[in-house]
Amino acid sequence: MKNAEKNGHSAPGQEQKTLQLDEEAIRKAGTVDLDDGAVTPGYGPYRESIIKLLNDALATELVCVLRYKRHYFTADGLESPAIAAEFLQHANEESAHADKIAERIVQLGGSPDLNPATLLERSHADYDECTDLKGMLRANLVAERIAVETYRQMVELIGDKDPTTRRMLEGVLAEEEEHADELSDWLKR
Repeated sequence: MKNAEKNGHSAPGQEQKTLQLDEEAIRKAGTVDLDDGAVTPGYGPYRESIIKLLNDALATELVCVLRYKRHYFTADGLESPAIAAEFLQHANEESAHADKIAERIVQLGGSPDLNPATLLERSHADYDECTDLKGMLRANLVAERIAVETYRQMVELIGDKDPTTRRMLEGVLAEEEEHADELSDWLKR
């Protein structure tokens, strides 16, 4: 190894690649608008748009909780105990997603929109009052696939504009994909 490389310098003719923080921007971010909590100026112009996306996702999760709960309580038939248990588990996981999303909205300085009067119109997924197990499984699979595509698009849109929200959504997306796989398996039986 050449001496220049040992000392952290590039060899002649090679571009030196370093990573360096903007100390001035860090200090400024730490001291301005302290009432904004964790939201620093680096969040830029996208914060309000991200909050709206999250509030629509929140509405979707809450509608999904209600649909799964209805299916849990009304599932009837030979395999209904096992399928109903799956519906309850999914309802609880969707509720946990809603909690994460609401918490993130607050962290971003927004207000979670939990207004029951507008949940369905803001939700990407539908509520369902199906009475047969196959119909319930199908309605929930459709909703999960809608959630998967919604979160996939949100992750893509947000990109590096808000890494914390993106990572949260990636985790939710993984669980929604798992739900879709489980429902698909039930439909194939």
